[in-house]
Amino acid sequence: MDWIGLLILAVVQGIAEFLPISSSGHLALGAYFLGLSEGQDELSIVLHGGTLLSILCFYHRRIWALLQEDRRVIPLLIVGTIPAGVLGIFLKKIAPEWLGFNLMDGFPAALTAGLMLPITGLLMLSIPMLRQRQGDEESLRDYQTLSYGQAFLIGCFQSFALLPGISRSGSTIFAGILLGLRSQAAATFSFLLAIPAIGGAMTLELKDVIERGSTTPPAMLAVGAAVAFVVGWIALSLLSRFINQGRLHWFAYWTIPVGMIATILLLRDFMLAELVE
Repeated sequence: MDWIGLLILAVVQGIAEFLPISSSGHLALGAYFLGLSEGQDELSIVLHGGTLLSILCFYHRRIWALLQEDRRVIPLLIVGTIPAGVLGIFLKKIAPEWLGFNLMDGFPAALTAGLMLPITGLLMLSIPMLRQRQGDEESLRDYQTLSYGQAFLIGCFQSFALLPGISRSGSTIFAGILLGLRSQAAATFSFLLAIPAIGGAMTLELKDVIERGSTTPPAMLAVGAAVAFVVGWIALSLLSRFINQGRLHWFAYWTIPVGMIATILLLRDFMLAELVE
């Protein structure tokens, strides 16, 4: 991989990991259409590591409060992590090429992303309708009031994001709002839940890297992690503003057309390949 491809993927990871547009979906599409066909698991690890660090820094006060004052939330996060953890380990063994565990899985992961991105858009479009039914934002709950069953349900929505094109942040924020959380509370719980989720994904990918060995120069990995961190921090700040302004549904106007166009192009490529054969 060259430096341009690295920077593109790092920026995409930083933006799409937190904005509700699906980082895995955009990485799968970017890798396919840029022709990055070789597996680069170690790059996936460092990009996830960069965005994980941005969460830890952005929410460091909230995380410190969890450790010191609000420890009940920690078991809620553990319960919420179970669905994606169990399903991720299972699906990685039976269908990794369709799930985009490797950034460069090519056509299967890209097609999955194209089909799923409109679904992410529909989730975002439904949020304003949910809010109209629920009434005033200030009358809604904080994430500390979640039951273990509700945390598990949010975790089930997070497990859907194993499919490229389904946004992890979008699906979990949607689930929190569906359960009556304030928008910022739903977003905070979503990103706290991302810490073990991203850490778990990195662990799965690290196992593959250890078995295969790294092929990417350390300098490129370091730059990729740094770019993902900075862009991820900016994306978190932007998302907070969009949530306060009630504009999460705006992201649907990106994910729906991008998914539809990508799917058409991918199916065209598939049919052309079939004709050549």
